[in-house]
Amino acid sequence: MDKNNLKKVPKELLVPLVRKEDTSEKLSSPSRTFMQDAKRTLFSNKPAVFSIFIILLIILLSIAGPWMNKFNSDDQDLSRSKMPPRVPVLENISWLGMNGTIKSNFEADTVEKATTKAIARYGNKEEFIDIKEIEKGDGSKNSAEIKATYHVYDAKGLKDTYFWIGTDTLGRDQWTRLWEGTRVSLIIAFVAAIIDLMVGVSFGGISGFYGGKVDNMMQRVVEVLVGIPSLVIILLMMMVLEPGIVSIIIALSITGWIGMSRIVRGEVLKIKNQEYVLASRTLGTPNGTIIRRHLVPNISGIIIINTMFTIPGAIFFEAFLSFIGLGIVPPDASLGSLIDLGFDNLRLYPFLLVYPAIVISALMIAFNIVGDGLRDAFDPKMHK
Repeated sequence: MDKNNLKKVPKELLVPLVRKEDTSEKLSSPSRTFMQDAKRTLFSNKPAVFSIFIILLIILLSIAGPWMNKFNSDDQDLSRSKMPPRVPVLENISWLGMNGTIKSNFEADTVEKATTKAIARYGNKEEFIDIKEIEKGDGSKNSAEIKATYHVYDAKGLKDTYFWIGTDTLGRDQWTRLWEGTRVSLIIAFVAAIIDLMVGVSFGGISGFYGGKVDNMMQRVVEVLVGIPSLVIILLMMMVLEPGIVSIIIALSITGWIGMSRIVRGEVLKIKNQEYVLASRTLGTPNGTIIRRHLVPNISGIIIINTMFTIPGAIFFEAFLSFIGLGIVPPDASLGSLIDLGFDNLRLYPFLLVYPAIVISALMIAFNIVGDGLRDAFDPKMHK
């Protein structure tokens, strides 16, 4: 370029270049730890978050639920036996089934005979029974069918009384017994899971870390226990011990830790030869410290996930034992014993089974969904 032309360029355009820091490799977002990534992944999983809310709600109701009305779980009154659910305000919505009535269909040769059958079924209290004839679509004239609605609370003089989810065969409030039973089931499940966690992690960690003869001896113990069906062991323990919370926890804890110990042993065998473990050994760190500070934290994810799947299994097993009469024995309540009572009265009083079944189903599904969410959260491949 000609120097004369360069002199003609306005000085305002000749701005010195300011050197700036190279930002081509600068991180666009703050760095996060593994636990922060796991937390972020878990809380972005909407089904898992909703399940956590359901679990917390059920735990809260198991604590505060029995205090939410004026009835105690041991208040027996045969005059109010098997009362259907009745809830203020909701009693005005007929399709919810919370209006304190029992509805059944009766069939006979004529409408009069069907009506007589309904009145006899409900204690000959005709003034409290509403009868509605059902027209058959096939036009059959050889039989008649009616729908009878029995106003139980009015018939028993309990017009201003409300049992939110009904009463059982002895007239005890089902709401109170449901949440007391849920509390018992949760206590059994959490205590059994904690014992399984402590024994399983310790046994599996020691077996996998030391290896050799120690591992061989400890695994022979596991193989002996695995060879005996867990149900047989539990049933034998329940026959020796008195039925109750303590006996169920002991029975569940005898073999419940085996699955956890195998998982922990496998993980420890995989990571015990990593560089940071060898460096700790070289520096003279005690074996117990290595297990506690290096190995267990690095397998904490799989431990938490397995524990979350252990809890619903314990809840279901307690319900199974109580259902077959080897668990919680009346007058004490648990979800299993309440389901057993409801099953015996399923055809005539389904509400005795419906509500305990809903609670135990919600717990089982919620814990499994949370377990799946934790599995994804602790999997680095799922982090975004």
